[in-house]
Amino acid sequence: MGLASSLQKVADKVITKFGGEVIIRYVSAGSYNATTGVVGETVSDTETRGVLENVGVREVNELIQAGDKRLTVAAKELPSAPETKDRAVISSVVHQIISVNTIEQDNEAITYELVLRA
Repeated sequence: MGLASSLQKVADKVITKFGGEVIIRYVSAGSYNATTGVVGETVSDTETRGVLENVGVREVNELIQAGDKRLTVAAKELPSAPETKDRAVISSVVHQIISVNTIEQDNEAITYELVLRA
């Protein structure tokens, strides 16, 4: 068992114990509706747990705004890395993913830190 595998298990245990329920909503482009001129979207939801915190004042810049939140989720619980086109649903509130930071060990994802905006 490598270090990355051990870290994945530890991260999963800690986030499961201290985190709250969250849904990561993966979004992919659907079909084009010629009548309305709109491209639909297809979503698939993955339920997991995550630790939510406020973004620090020192982190505010052109991309990150005051009022944004940071969500840390275990990579082991997700089928793939979330992207900025995807969304996170926390307590029925849909948040846009602004950025994704992957914490890795030996090129294996341990956790994902998502910056969210409601």
